[in-house]
Parts: sequence; C-alpha cells; structure tokens
Amino acid sequence: MAKDKAIFTCSECGGTSARWLGKCPSCGAWNTLVESVAEGGGGGKNRMSASSYAGLAQAQAVTPLAAIEAQDVARTPCGIEELDRVLGGGVVEGGVVLIGGDPGIGKSTLLLQAMDALHRTGMPTLYVTGEESGAQVALRSRRLGLDHSQVNVLAEIQLEKILATVQATQPAVVVIDSIQTVYSDQLTSAPGSVAQVRECAAHLTRAAKSTGIATILVGHVTKEGALAGPRVLEHMVDTVLYFEGDTHSSFRLVRAIKNRFGAVNEIGVFAMTERGLKGVANPSAIFLSQHSEPVPGSCVLVTLEGTRPMLVEIQALVDSSGPAPRRLSVGLDRDRLAMLLAVLHRHAGVACADQDVFVNAVGGVRISEPAADLAVMLSITSSLRGKALPKGFIAFGEVGLAGEVRPAPRGQERLKEAAKLGFSVAVVPRANAPRKPIEGLEIHAVERVDEAMNIVRGLA
Repeated sequence: MAKDKAIFTCSECGGTSARWLGKCPSCGAWNTLVESVAEGGGGGKNRMSASSYAGLAQAQAVTPLAAIEAQDVARTPCGIEELDRVLGGGVVEGGVVLIGGDPGIGKSTLLLQAMDALHRTGMPTLYVTGEESGAQVALRSRRLGLDHSQVNVLAEIQLEKILATVQATQPAVVVIDSIQTVYSDQLTSAPGSVAQVRECAAHLTRAAKSTGIATILVGHVTKEGALAGPRVLEHMVDTVLYFEGDTHSSFRLVRAIKNRFGAVNEIGVFAMTERGLKGVANPSAIFLSQHSEPVPGSCVLVTLEGTRPMLVEIQALVDSSGPAPRRLSVGLDRDRLAMLLAVLHRHAGVACADQDVFVNAVGGVRISEPAADLAVMLSITSSLRGKALPKGFIAFGEVGLAGEVRPAPRGQERLKEAAKLGFSVAVVPRANAPRKPIEGLEIHAVERVDEAMNIVRGLA
C-alpha cells in the first residue's frame, strides 16, 4: 500500500509546508508546524470546496452607503446580567460567539446556565457536547440546581450529524462544546487539527448566517492563554470572549476581545458557588482589601473596564535589596513599572535604585490601562517611607516621561463611582477635575508628579 503523504501545517496561520521547518514560511512563527496527513486532491470526497465559505454574507447589489437602511440588531437577554453586559445586551440572531478559557474555569457551567435561562423564556435551545456524555451534562445540571431543565442535549462530534440535527430541530441557540472535538467525514485529518477546526467552524458559521440560529462555540486555549487553532477562527466569528481568573479563586472574569454587535473590553464578573456561576453586582468589593486602618504601600485606583468603572487596590512593597534589585509586578506591566520608577526618581526625587520593588493588583485582576500610573507611584512612595495614605484616598492618571500627569478617559464617571462607595479624597489629573464639586469627595487636581507627592505629604 502506498504511504499517505504527510504535510506540516502551522497552528497559528494554517499555512502548509512539505517538510518540517523550525519557522513557518507563511507567518514567521517558530515551532508551530504540526505533521498531518495530506488531504486528497481535486474536488472529490476528501476535500471541502471553496463553497464552504460561500453564503457567510447575503449577496447584494452594489448600493451607496447612504441608501442602506441601518437598523439596530435585536438582542435576546440570556437572563444572566453579567453575561448580557459582555455580549452587548444579549445574543443576536445568526450571531456566532467564540468563548475560550483554561480547562475547568467554568465555560461549560456558564453556558449550561445560560441555555437553561433562555429555554425558560420560551426559546428552543440545543447543547451539543463532544467532550462529555449526556449523562455527565445531566449530572452537572442537577448540581447547579437546574431542576427539570428542558434544554435539548446532543452528544455528537461528527459535523454532518450535528448540522442535520440542527436542521431538524430548528433551535434558536446552539452551543458547540467544543469546536476542537468536532470533525467532518470529508477530511481525513484528526479532530482538533488545523484543517478540521477551520472547516468545521466555517460550516457552522455558514449555517448560523443562513438560518439565523445563534451559535456559541467553545474553544480550547494554548499554554500562553491564546485560543488554540488558526487565528482565522477569531476573524470568522462575530464575538470573542475570554474566561479569565485563577482556578483556585472563586472569582471569574469574562472579557470581550471582539464584538461586532457591542463594545469591546467589556467585562463580566462572576463568583463560582455550589450552584454555579453567579454575577457579582458590586465587583469593586472583590478588588479592595478590608483594612481596619490604612496601611503603608496601599493605594486605591479607579480603573475602567469597558464602560464600567471599578475600584482596585494597588499594593506595593519596597524592601532593601542586594547587588541586583528585583522589579516584580502581578497584574501590571513589568516594563511600565521600570519606567515609572525612573520617572519617580528623576522628577519626584524618590530613589529606589537599591531597593526591591514588588507591585500587586489585588484580586487577580489584570490592569492594562496607563491610568494606573499615578496610583502605582503613590503606593511605592508610601511603602518606601512607611507612611500610609489617608483613609478614603483614591488616585488615577497617566504619567509621562517628562513627569506630567495626563488625563484619563471618562474621569467624571470614575470620581462618581468612588464617591458612591464612600471615598473622600482624590488626587486626579487637572484635566479630569470636575466643574461642579462632587458631594463628599475632596478633589486635588495636579499637573505634575512632584505636585502630587507634595499634596500627599500634606494630607498625611
């Protein structure tokens, strides 16, 4: 028998090579070529045609943009407020959502709860599981307290049977858990390979657009935390959600990375309980430590996640070091920490060159916006001098290399959120100072880092 010809496929871009190479010739990624069996040539049984991608958008005549009627898409709330926030208000007819996260973080649990809530509102649902049996899904529903749930469950991994079932039952929402387990008979490669994931996702996306059935795909992630499979998967779907959080913690974050029907960078905060994932109404309480008295090295930051202002405690510890001082940050950019220490030394006269500096964002949250700069610098200074910041103190603002304090977006909403939670003193950029005073909040507007340091010394 003739030996099947092997090809090497890139797990990042889907490019192919006749032999193994350390670097992908298509996208330049290293160590991403994976051996697989070459598909049969021609347009026969063993190869999907290009029509797999046809029909993703309805064919229309060329029309001027001003002549096209723009309508808001209708949304159906899932019944889980935090998930609806991330989705932009709910699921969209014909929309395709891709959700990824670490194993055991709660993807299947959340989707099973959402499907049950949608079904109780009168929407037919179908939950396709390829990683568990129907009995295991039923056992999970009993643990979650979903008594007498009428969600239809299909334990199947063959694409053609899944599409036939969807066509026969006509659900409003379909969950595919997970896309890496689905395979098509028209391809000879194994489930989870780049070819299978790409082609199966294309078929499911085409079916969703042509029938108007909302489809939710569960995706595996790599060691680095990115969605496994070719990046074309993220471009093909309408919405990409990431599950974040430590599996040892009870709190989870769902973050929108891409959303064609809503705002990106929205987050939903959940708490894992015995009855599944529950939305957290006041997420700021998670990220604030409960100190009876103010402690050195602690500063509260008002950060912005999507459209939601949240209060996060930034903690810093400055300690004497050996010949090689360490700079360590958890939840913050380490390179930015080194830059802030240099600015602190040059423009505020606070030297930490011979000190170990550790900075942590409480609660496991990751902060990427530069508005955290001022709070980080104040917490470092507080720890170095051993003096706590005043009780009820908050700060935010971006710091430049010249020592200036730049404004943060939506400063008014940040200040109102802090006042609502009982904070009384704020140091903010001058451009963010409100025109009208906010009741119960004493606001100090600054333009430079040294000015902020002097104000804090006076308050302390």
